[in-house]
This record gives sequence, structure tokens and C-alpha cells, in this order.
Amino acid sequence: MSHQETLTNYLASFISGLVQAGVKDVVISPGSRSTPLALLIAEHNDLHVFIQIDERSAGFFALGLAKASNRPVALLCTSGTAAANYYPAVVEANISRVPLIVLTADRPHELRDVGAPQAIDQIHLYGNHVRWFSDLALPSEGQEQYAFNTAVRAVKEATGSLKGPVHLNVPLREPLIPILEPYPFAERIKDLEIAHGKSSLPSELTKTIADQVVQKEQGLIVCGEIFDPMFSETVQQFSIRTGYPILADPLSQLRSGKNMGATIIDSYDAILKNEQAIQRLKPELVIRFGSMPVSKPLTLFLKKWVGTPHIVIDDGNGWRDPQNLGTMMVDCNEADFCSSLLSYLPKQQRKSNWLSTWNELNHLTTETITAFLHSIDHLDEGKVVFELAKMLPENSTIFAGNSMPIRDIDTFFHRTTKNIQLMANRGANGIDGVVSSAIGAAVYRMPLYLVIGDLSFFHDLNGLLGAKLNHISINIIVINNDGGGIFSFLTQSKLNKHYELLFGTPIGLDFSHAITMYGGNYMKVQNWDMFHEAIARTIHQSGINVIEVPSNQEQNLKSHQKMWELISQKIDHYFEAIQK
Repeated sequence: MSHQETLTNYLASFISGLVQAGVKDVVISPGSRSTPLALLIAEHNDLHVFIQIDERSAGFFALGLAKASNRPVALLCTSGTAAANYYPAVVEANISRVPLIVLTADRPHELRDVGAPQAIDQIHLYGNHVRWFSDLALPSEGQEQYAFNTAVRAVKEATGSLKGPVHLNVPLREPLIPILEPYPFAERIKDLEIAHGKSSLPSELTKTIADQVVQKEQGLIVCGEIFDPMFSETVQQFSIRTGYPILADPLSQLRSGKNMGATIIDSYDAILKNEQAIQRLKPELVIRFGSMPVSKPLTLFLKKWVGTPHIVIDDGNGWRDPQNLGTMMVDCNEADFCSSLLSYLPKQQRKSNWLSTWNELNHLTTETITAFLHSIDHLDEGKVVFELAKMLPENSTIFAGNSMPIRDIDTFFHRTTKNIQLMANRGANGIDGVVSSAIGAAVYRMPLYLVIGDLSFFHDLNGLLGAKLNHISINIIVINNDGGGIFSFLTQSKLNKHYELLFGTPIGLDFSHAITMYGGNYMKVQNWDMFHEAIARTIHQSGINVIEVPSNQEQNLKSHQKMWELISQKIDHYFEAIQK
């Protein structure tokens, strides 16, 4: 058998394994050493190929694609530093538990560590940031089953209870051109299924936790980022039965939808800035699901009551407890946890002043925020989120940038009966690659609106090429406060010396030129009428739509502070009234 035939059969078997195990999408960055894999992937009838030339952007594009599709996505590049450019996306996928199959082509073993061009050490390149690594054997005759099984195992490792990226390093010898005719995927290798079970609670432990819930009236349910479609209904049933309010992070997917219940609290971030509220709302039990919430006031609030029983439920058998608050770590499917406990709880709904207090404070706070935003006419970063939420069509998705956008969404995106999904890269919380992740997500989540700051947008301008090359429509709202606006809310803002140089970092860019380069539509708004007009236009306009909203850092800080002060006054008056 010729080298070309061996190469084709081996790699065709490998790709067949990926497809049979559930891979449908592949993101490719063109290169030479990856040629045979790229050609065969493009030839496969059941694979959808996306091209992104910049590897760093390609990694984040694949991340967004996997998040939105809830399926493993393969990612292919050539050898050398191309593979190193995947690193930030692999790190994010690891912490966010997103299944990526990272395929890095490599020089054959005899060309490693001898000064060959475009050859770096790719063995365990991503260290502990991947679930599994394998340096594949060189293509050889009779090893088709090995190649197939390795691909299937890679998908299994990426999609297990603790989802995440895997890395397959694929050494290839020249010549690199496979045989594409006849169709190389005609023969099915064999059936090799992947079956994942669910972790559930033993009945004895379920009853123990249920007894604790029955005994403690003042409980809290805290929900961070979670995408299980079964979770929303079951956790709300659990909340109603226990009388425990749900402090719903925007990424919990609990702030929108027609079946949203009355126990969901969405303004806790503002409530917990008030000292009286912190003291009076001491919980007797905390039950937490998903990743850590965005809100710092909530984190500090939970940390204050360090002695409170704190149950952390995590289907990935991970350890999401950065504050060391957990008193019980439970490896169990989150929806199943709620369902299991319901069978041990009293059938009637628990009525309590505890839940009523949280609901009244939430209503008071939300009304104060709404009234305050109606009272201001200048372009305000928080009001961007508030106005956008009102105008979004049904079944929209908001992808939030890190730093200020995700925090403003936490504060200003309130409960709505519209079905709106909220997404973000909150694993490593970086501002890199956000544009590419949102474009990848937009393949499966349309219409999608990315709300992003100017520095984060600049970081990933290359990502716009992914939308252009792959004909993906996306709407991007760039909140431009000309630099690191988040730092004006942090202690660094009190530094007079070097603040602007090191933290404010004004960049003074005119983004319109970049949008034109990528063939997009650009509009810089000057008032709220222009903003409404621009958003309305995106509903019927495909392609890359960029709306720039200029913002003043100092004015934005003062606006937030004034609003929080008003809320705090209202909360103080509320507690004074109930004391009388």
C-alpha cells in the first residue's frame, strides 16, 4: 500500500470516529502540515467547516460554537506557534467546561527537537488545562481501528460529567496530499457508542438534606451559570415548596421565560450593597448550583456568614468553592437533586416572612432602578442594557463582555417573559476572544447581541473575519468609555499617580474604519432615539452590525453611585417602616 493510501485510510478512520461520536462542526485555520486532515474534513458530507485564519480567534470561535450548540466542536491547526495561539481558548474551555477537540498537526518524531522549521514541543502543550492528551501514532497500514477508537475516546473524554477540552497531537510525514476520489468515507469502521450516566443522590442522603431544609426556614438558593434546560423548572418547584428565594445570576437562564416564578430575585446585587440588608437577611442555609455568580456583593455577603451550612451541588464532580464556604459538596445532576428532594418535602408550599421580605426588597429595588434610568437623558452604560432588553425580539441571545458589561447586565437586566438567553466567557473572565466567541455562538443563537467594552472589542477585532468568511450575522454594541472603565469602580481609581497610564489606558480609536474593512454596518449613536433606531434596524439587517455608544467614565461612575445611594435609602426606609 502506498504512503498516500495509508495516510488517507488512517485519517479517514480517525475523522469517521469523530463524526460517529457526535462532532458536527470543525473550525479550521489553514496551514501546511494539517493539509491532509483539513482536506478530508472538508470532504466529509456530515461535517460543517468554518474557516478562521487567526488561530487565537479560531479557538474562541470554536468555544462559542460549542457553548451554543451544546456539542463538542473540533479545532484544527498546523504545527508550531499556531497551536500555542489556541492556549487562551483552551484555558477558558477548561474552566467553563466546554467540550473542544483540539487537533494540532505536528512534525514526525524524527523532525522534533533537531531545529526543523515550524516545529515546537507540542507534547502536553496545554498542560492540565485539558481533560486528556494523546500524541497519536504516525499513520501506518492496519491502524485504522486505533485511529477510529482514539477519536471516539477523545469525544468521550470531552463530553463526560466534567466537560472540557481534549488535545490530540497528530504527527504527519510528507507527502501530505490524501486521496479524495473515490469518496474516502464510504465504509463504516464499526459501531462504538458513548454512554454517559447521571450521578444521583442515595435516598438516605437525600432524606438527610431534606430534613435540614424542613428545619431551616431562612434558606437561600444561589444559581450561577448553568445551561441544563431541565433545571429551570425543577429549581423553581423546589424554591416554591421550600419558600427559599432564588438569587438568580444572569447566566443561570432563570431571569427570562414565560414560566418564570415569583421566587426569583434579580436585584440582589444592589440590595446587598446596603448594610442593613446584609445584617437582616442572614441565611440559615445556602444551597448553591452552577458556577460562582458574577456579583461581588453577593460573594461578600455569603462570606460574611461563613458559619452557615452551605451545600454546593455540581454535576461535574468539580470543586467550585473559591471562598471555602462549602460544608457539603454534592456530585449530582442539579435538576435531579431538586427533583429528588421534592419527594421528601411537605406537599404544601411553605409560607414565610423570609421570602416575602426578599420579594418586597427586590420589587422596591427594581422599581428604583427603573425610575432612576427613566430620569436620565445622557447615554449611560447601565441604561444601554435596560433599553436593549426592552427592544429585543423573542428568542434572542445576549453575549456579555467581561469587566463592566456583565456587571451591568447583572444589575440592569431584570426578569422578562421573553425567552432571552444570556451567555458570557466567565471561566477565566478574560476580555480576549469575546468577539470570536460571540460570533461562534451566533451560528446557533440568532439573533445574537454582543454587549462589549471598547478595550475588549479592540482585543479581538481579528475575530470579525470569522463572521465575514463564514457569512454569520451578529449585532455588536460597543460601549466606548475610551479605556478600562471597570477600574474607575475599583480601588485603583484612588491612585492619582500613573492611573491613566496603567489602568485608564485610553486608546482613542475610530472603530468605523475597522468595521468598513470587514464589510460591516456601523453607526455611532449620540442619543437614545438614535440607539433605538439602530437596534430596530438590526432586527431586519443581516451581516455584521456594530453600534457604538460613547460613554464618559466619570459620569458613568457618578450615575451608578447615585443610583446605589437612592436604593440604599429606600431599603433603609423599608426596614424602618416594618420596625414600627
